[in-house]
Amino acid sequence: MGCCKSSLQPENQQTAEKWSNQSQQRRRPSLPLQAAEGGGGREVPSFDQFSLAELRAATDGFSPKNVVSESSDKTPNVVYKGRLQNRRSIAVKKFSRTAWPDPKQFAEEAWGVGKLRHRRLANLIGYCCEGDERLLVAEYMPNDTLAKHLFHWENQTIEWAMRLRVAFYIAEALDYCSNEERPLYHDLNAYRVLFDEDGDPRLSCFGLMKNSRDGKSYSTNLAYTPPEYLRNGRVTPESVIFSFGTVLLDLLSGKRIPPSRALDMIRDKNTLVLMDSHLEGNFSTEEATTLVDLASQCLQSEPRDRPNSKKLVATLGPLQSKSEVPSYIMMGFEKQHEEAPPPLQQPLSPMGEACSRMDLTAIHQILVMTHYRDDEVTNELSFQEWTQQMRDMLEARKRGDFAFRDKEFKTAIECYSQFIDVGTMISPTVYARRSLCHLMNDQPDAALRDAMQAQCLYPDWPTAFYMQAVALAKLNMQGDSQDMLQEAATLEEKRQKNTRGF
Repeated sequence: MGCCKSSLQPENQQTAEKWSNQSQQRRRPSLPLQAAEGGGGREVPSFDQFSLAELRAATDGFSPKNVVSESSDKTPNVVYKGRLQNRRSIAVKKFSRTAWPDPKQFAEEAWGVGKLRHRRLANLIGYCCEGDERLLVAEYMPNDTLAKHLFHWENQTIEWAMRLRVAFYIAEALDYCSNEERPLYHDLNAYRVLFDEDGDPRLSCFGLMKNSRDGKSYSTNLAYTPPEYLRNGRVTPESVIFSFGTVLLDLLSGKRIPPSRALDMIRDKNTLVLMDSHLEGNFSTEEATTLVDLASQCLQSEPRDRPNSKKLVATLGPLQSKSEVPSYIMMGFEKQHEEAPPPLQQPLSPMGEACSRMDLTAIHQILVMTHYRDDEVTNELSFQEWTQQMRDMLEARKRGDFAFRDKEFKTAIECYSQFIDVGTMISPTVYARRSLCHLMNDQPDAALRDAMQAQCLYPDWPTAFYMQAVALAKLNMQGDSQDMLQEAATLEEKRQKNTRGF
């Protein structure tokens, strides 16, 4: 094996950048995972940049059969369903070629939206900006839009308690965006509310970006557009509240009613006429009155008379009922799961078997027995380096090896770090060993960085890929972990064939 002297320090670099720079030719999951704010324990990838080739492959060449936006694939700003190599389902919004002429402006706007993470958002996970192409990548929501379930339902209408849940969850999303200084949402309507695999409603992140740098922020019928936007063409936080009021009208009536007509009905005390007849009276009159009053406040012609997002949350929160019933049951959905990763194609070695079982003890024993067999490198060092540094550096590694053998993993990390920090001598084995030490201390992010650094030093070393597989599994990225196991097994098989002279 051939390696060059390296001064890379993985502790001082972002995992996502390292993965992108070192492994893009093989694969690139989005790292690190981030917990979505607002509880629930759901994790989503950090924001990343995708290549056009990746997104073209994920969408079958932007095939018309993968279009999931309400309009046809002939119109601008089409949304496609796709699936990445790691089997994560994605939604890809493809802008018209003239929408964002300046790639820097598009990237900056996308990064701003990409910082947001909340369980009530269909979060943005990446973008692509190659040539004239401008694309956004978001979490895919498999259960269609609020518009479809309200206006074009086939099996059942949305029950009252679920409509209140939709209103509350979207209000929470808007309040989070406002708190994160992203209060402007463009063209909020029932098509922007999506249902995830759990049946929970989420607000599409695509509405947090304009359809173009200087274009319109509203594309719906003018009857549903905030009056101040018609006057000056600007979106304000109060404009978003007006649009939220139109969504409340949709939830109340089950159909599209222009705000001016709805307000006339409310003023004439015709609230019951406003209600969706498909509910067949199965709703609380008191709750309906509260929702009508809130919609009326949101639809005031003067922006200053409308409530803010905190008022929306405070009003809708006490109306929530059936909290113990999952959304997918209330909506009549079947619970959906991500596709299971395919079985490995190559038989695994003892190291591969240990990694697939997540058996850290067995991995430790194999690394101890392997020792430094794969570190057969010649380091060109000056006489001064030999006399002044080598003794201390090798002594640190020796102490690390004793600690590693005796399962004193924290001590081993300290000693191996001293060896690495000197930077005079490289050793992929030290990185692999320190990676396992991090795993033993429940530090999968650090373990992954070390395993990636081992791959950088020795690009075709199966052990580096095996250690990445274990770290990815610890990060709950099972598809990526399986891919890494397969990669390692392929490299081992290739190595064995070369050894046998095939």
